[in-house]
Amino acid sequence: MLHTVTAACYLLAALAAAAGLALRVRAAQRAGVFLLAGGALIHAAAFWQLHTLVPTPSLTELPLASSLMAWLAVVSFLLLHARVRGLALAALVAPAAFLGAFAGALWLGVRTGSGEELHPILAHVHIVLASAGFALLGVAGAAGALYLVHHRAIKAKRAAAQSALPSLEALDRANGAALALGFTLLSLGVLSGVLWVLESQGQLWPDGVTAKHANATLLAWLLYAGVAVLRFGKRESARRAALQSACGFALLLVAVVGLRVLP
Repeated sequence: MLHTVTAACYLLAALAAAAGLALRVRAAQRAGVFLLAGGALIHAAAFWQLHTLVPTPSLTELPLASSLMAWLAVVSFLLLHARVRGLALAALVAPAAFLGAFAGALWLGVRTGSGEELHPILAHVHIVLASAGFALLGVAGAAGALYLVHHRAIKAKRAAAQSALPSLEALDRANGAALALGFTLLSLGVLSGVLWVLESQGQLWPDGVTAKHANATLLAWLLYAGVAVLRFGKRESARRAALQSACGFALLLVAVVGLRVLP
């Protein structure tokens, strides 16, 4: 039930943020941010509610993992917003959060069978760290996409579009901070996942059903290792860094979802 209410809050936030961005009404954009904050609080309660279900659903299920990443992305956005004042980012974060929460709500409505037995510590550490990493990388991709839109508006001398978006400097800072922290958390997620598999299966890499999850996570790490090296090692220009973050997350979604859903 709470997952459904959360999805509704995120949907309203997406509509308010999109309307505010399109009509250049800052009050509507701020309303979108407030709705995201309210949805995040309800979302947290929804995850707490999962522990009351019998059997307790596993967060390794793709719909619930998507819901967790959506919540962490919203929390990350709210923390970044307090620093860079990127109201326009809500127009990208809110729809993604709605899809994640809605997927979780649908799955909880039709789920059957028992939850997966997990190691009480390492499994949850791995899931939270990896999900937080993915969420922050999504925020980095959103900031990168808005940077490209704003940069194009400047070159085309579209003053209306420029006034509706955060400054290029603010978007670049948001992109860099989210990328650095997201890649760090994803790296810790990969490490904790290896330790989890080593303890539970006695080997460094899993087989069977969990192999898809492991392969997707490793692919994501390799992809963003390249993006991080280009951004922080080669000191790429802000525009190229934004393009790499946006394209990287798009490729990540295709790769991760594809590996998880294909037989």
